[in-house]
Amino acid sequence: MQTITSGNLKNVILRVPEVSLIFWIIKTLSTTVGETGADFLAFDLNWGMPVTTAVMTGIMVILVYLQFGKFKRYVPANYWSLVVLMSVVGTLITDMLVDLAGVSLVTLSVVFTVMILAGFYL
Repeated sequence: MQTITSGNLKNVILRVPEVSLIFWIIKTLSTTVGETGADFLAFDLNWGMPVTTAVMTGIMVILVYLQFGKFKRYVPANYWSLVVLMSVVGTLITDMLVDLAGVSLVTLSVVFTVMILAGFYL
């Protein structure tokens, strides 16, 4: 295990890219491609939303482990794949709650806002 000192703190915690304009451009483009891919699996290949959500969530969990548990630095391919899958899984969960469980978008917006704020607080 690496000893954390003030001199190496930045290298120890820096496992994500600096947020800049290019970050948001890549995130927007990759999220669009990811969500289109999830729709392709769920509807065009007839996997259905529950199976697609389970598969995408499983892949996302593996990438979270790799990025924050295994890799000791920022790995672009893994990081951006994780960014895409987080958005895709979030969209799939929301779609399932609205379309299959009948939860209103207003309710989901309030609940997810509170969860995001709690995450920022933690």
